[in-house]
Amino acid sequence: MGKGLSLVYCDRTDIGRKRSNNQDSKAVLPPSGPQQYRTRGWLFLVADGMGAHAAGEMASAIAAERVPLVYEKTAQRSPPLALRHSMEQVNGEINAKGQGDPELKGMGTTCTVLALLPRGALVGHIGDSRAYRLRSGTIEQLTRDHSLVWELESAGAPDAAARHGKNIITRSMGPHPRVDVDIEGPFPVADGDVFLLCSDGLSGQVADAEIGLLAAELEPKEAAAALVGLTLIRGAPDNITVIVARAGVEEISKTSPGDEPWPMSDPPTAQPQAAARPWRMLALAAVSFLATLLISPWSDVPGREWVAATIGENLMHPISVIASVGCLVVCLLSLLIAWIGFLPAAPVSVRHLMPGKQIGKGPYRSYQCKASQALLEGIVTSIESAADGLKEQDRERTLQLISSVRQHVAENQFSEAVMAVANAIAIYTKTVHYSRSGDTAPGRPAQL
Repeated sequence: MGKGLSLVYCDRTDIGRKRSNNQDSKAVLPPSGPQQYRTRGWLFLVADGMGAHAAGEMASAIAAERVPLVYEKTAQRSPPLALRHSMEQVNGEINAKGQGDPELKGMGTTCTVLALLPRGALVGHIGDSRAYRLRSGTIEQLTRDHSLVWELESAGAPDAAARHGKNIITRSMGPHPRVDVDIEGPFPVADGDVFLLCSDGLSGQVADAEIGLLAAELEPKEAAAALVGLTLIRGAPDNITVIVARAGVEEISKTSPGDEPWPMSDPPTAQPQAAARPWRMLALAAVSFLATLLISPWSDVPGREWVAATIGENLMHPISVIASVGCLVVCLLSLLIAWIGFLPAAPVSVRHLMPGKQIGKGPYRSYQCKASQALLEGIVTSIESAADGLKEQDRERTLQLISSVRQHVAENQFSEAVMAVANAIAIYTKTVHYSRSGDTAPGRPAQL
């Protein structure tokens, strides 16, 4: 079994071109060593917040901080159970925060989490951020968007995005006390597989095939930079966040029949009140039996003569019979209930996920993303249009790189073409960062 230490990743976030603050958050929780990799693996998270004022920013920040922490603290559970529990618990925390402050009421966030484990890649998902796997020239979407557009398209409305817009989500973390968490996988992991998490600020501007091309052909650091840069070139109306992780030989997933099944629910806990109930029934039976003896018509209880004289001997006898029979019935019923309570409880079945099996229905969509003239030309055209806004020296350098891209494509040198594309994008990205009111950090909107 691999040690999980050959993975290479890069994570980036950018405010974009239109927003005044960044409501996206991200987190990476690497294993400290082989043992921790075997128990909880790598953890990657992308969250896209929503809400007025600073509410969305706070919601996504809480998700990015708390989900990895809760997941790590509950590592004694099976990974899918720990992942679901951590997301459900943090949903409640965000909801409580929003309920306690009128300015934060209704705040929420998407949350997409990837746990890379010895058995494969496990995904927890709420909202419309995405998780992808790239392999052998194909990009697969491992999650389904919790959005109105996705639901309508699944129902057979291909023009749903044009008619309804892409930003109406049907599920998020925080607005409600409870939330449904999608758990997908574990998906097999091979040497060289690339996993990518992103907010819709990226997937809304860059096609899936383009994402796959850049992430597959470039190293994670260069791929993340190129994807953010291409989004900036195309206007970046939303915040952008991406994590690119390339698995190595130590992350290759392996399962065997001898592996322990993963419990999918917690075992039942003992209930002290239920355990005490049979003894209470026994006490009630004893009291009822004693009452039967005392009020029986044949009882010699002191004071009986006074009662008989008060209500009459003719009424005393039938009343005693009825009361004693009632107490006897209560006694017998109490004994029956107590006996049932002392019987061993029927075993409560706990669902298990057997080794080699998967939960969920992913991957949901897949696209070919091998380098081609058509795919590269779409990217190059965007760069070419954006180059008009650059300074003369940067524009000339960008146009030279575009020319070299087309030359490499003509000679079927696609790896070189993709690298030239990345270099051209980097020129534009540098200009955007420089234009942000003198602050070159990717934290303020560009003023081009």
